[in-house]
Amino acid sequence: MIDSAAVEISVQKHIGVRERVMAFVELTKPRIAFMLVLSSAAGFYMGSTGPFDFPLFVNAMIGIALLAFGVATLNQWVERKTDVFMERTASRPLPTGRVTPAEAFVFGVLQCAVAEIYLYFLVNPLTAWLGITVIVGYVLMYTPLKSRTSASTAIGAIPGAMPPLMGWTSAANDFTLGAWILFVFLFLWQFPHFFAIAWLYKEQYAKAGIKMLPVVDRDGKLTARQIVMFTLMLVAVSLAPFFFGLSGWIFGSVAFLLGCWFVYESVKTARAKTPATARRLLYVSVLYLPLLFLVMVLDKR
Repeated sequence: MIDSAAVEISVQKHIGVRERVMAFVELTKPRIAFMLVLSSAAGFYMGSTGPFDFPLFVNAMIGIALLAFGVATLNQWVERKTDVFMERTASRPLPTGRVTPAEAFVFGVLQCAVAEIYLYFLVNPLTAWLGITVIVGYVLMYTPLKSRTSASTAIGAIPGAMPPLMGWTSAANDFTLGAWILFVFLFLWQFPHFFAIAWLYKEQYAKAGIKMLPVVDRDGKLTARQIVMFTLMLVAVSLAPFFFGLSGWIFGSVAFLLGCWFVYESVKTARAKTPATARRLLYVSVLYLPLLFLVMVLDKR
């Protein structure tokens, strides 16, 4: 039997300091964290009233970024054994032994702890409490449930939708209608986005024992229906900032046009059920989100 600890020590002896540092950076999933911070920034701006509080904005983004880093690290720590079986995750720091499980666990816990302390004292307690729901919901509930039920996507979408809500509460220190609109919007966006990913990699997910909907839905009919259903609901909610006076006509027009594009690609994917259409839907979802947030901020009322 191979001693995994011995393998990890051997791997670490043969990589330099720079490679080790980059391995820890990779654990934080910086590209995903960047997207989360952008949505948080949009939430902060939309929730701001009066003069823009730049120091508070910077502190909020630092705290939310640290939280995103910590949650991503702990997510990989929990999934370290299943990541080995998937080609898209087998090269991560833990499966390759560039970082040990103990190091990853301590690194993730420290980042989450520092983030919570930072948010509590330099932003506000409400946002810090929302941060705790992200840690509990994503690390302790969603991640373990991925190997047990396809309903994990809906559970994970709750903490996944927190960034703009946390951005809003960082500025306003309160929940208002606008905050919940942004939360529901990001909650719904995750379904077509993640179903497209799962469709592309369903064989790998199946091999790792992860029960994403496209894995258990053999003929793809239920997945196809849910992609279209959630995209239609998403488009309806995306127009809410216009109808409730948060943004103006420019946003309303752009939201409608982007929504039509998203629905078109969703229907196309649902009909074809091919990796090519799923990949295009994934690209559209990635472009759709920042574009909509950008126009919303630029056309704020």
